[in-house]
Amino acid sequence: MSLAKPAMRGLLGKRLRFHLPIAFALSLVAAAAFKYGVTEPRKQAYADFYKQYDTTKEFNNMRDAGVFESVRTTGE
Repeated sequence: MSLAKPAMRGLLGKRLRFHLPIAFALSLVAAAAFKYGVTEPRKQAYADFYKQYDTTKEFNNMRDAGVFESVRTTGE
């Protein structure tokens, strides 16, 4: 009773033919999940924020708080 010899010839090609399509499919699934799970909600959150954002009001608040050195506050 002897052990069967391992099939070494063509082993890399055989394993690649099996694993490469699986890896490719999983990478596409991961990319789609990241796009629709992370980036699209983030883009929507930024769009919602900037719909309500008033740059002039924010500038006036920062000016009154003394953030800018080159702009006088309204109290002076």
